[in-house]
Amino acid sequence: MSANHHELAGRLRARFVEAVVDIAEPRGELTLDVAADAWFAAAVALRDEFGFEQLVDVSGVDYLSYGSDEWDTDVSSEGFSRGVDGKSAGRFVWGEQPNGAAAAPERRFAAVAHLLSVQHNLRVRLRTFADNDDLPVVASLTPVWPGANWFEREAFDMYGIVFEGHPDLRRILTDYGFVGHPFRKDFPLIGNVEVRYDAERKRVVYEPVSIDPRVGVPRVIRDDARYQTAKGEAAQRVEASK
Repeated sequence: MSANHHELAGRLRARFVEAVVDIAEPRGELTLDVAADAWFAAAVALRDEFGFEQLVDVSGVDYLSYGSDEWDTDVSSEGFSRGVDGKSAGRFVWGEQPNGAAAAPERRFAAVAHLLSVQHNLRVRLRTFADNDDLPVVASLTPVWPGANWFEREAFDMYGIVFEGHPDLRRILTDYGFVGHPFRKDFPLIGNVEVRYDAERKRVVYEPVSIDPRVGVPRVIRDDARYQTAKGEAAQRVEASK
């Protein structure tokens, strides 16, 4: 992380005393976590006081089953373990729910804005969690950055997050009759219906999916030891040069 990012982290902590400033090493990614009722005001402050004039993206996140895994990703001669206990995320059909200790986080839905300051050559991630998982609502950032319009529509479509104050909040990727929100963790990977053309009826028909639930790959990200290894090697070189 550059000195500029360290300085920015300090300024953010001083300005947003009730927020959480997190730094992800070694990428130097800064995240400012604020409460839902402070989301809009924080965005205005980041634009006007910190010079983040450009909104790069607004996205949704569903933390249901976050951190849980089915497969043992440790290195071994036997490969990955494919044992499954119950209906974990992805292994269920429409109307069912994933189970397990990690299936019900304290806060489930988050909105994340990625901001860029061209004048200062800095980036920051602004995140907030919706207060209500049944109807996640956060303030729209379109009055601050008009480019948030379609990003928020996508997050609404995929995650069901309602951006209060958006000028035209409606689906943008799925069709008008689509049921559910495809990026939610309780949405089956197989979907809920399949579409085919019926030659007898001479029209497209919707039918329940005819395949079984499936999970394609482990949902576990292994720790990257390269950063710690590089730090250790640098420390050894410094020690050897003394």
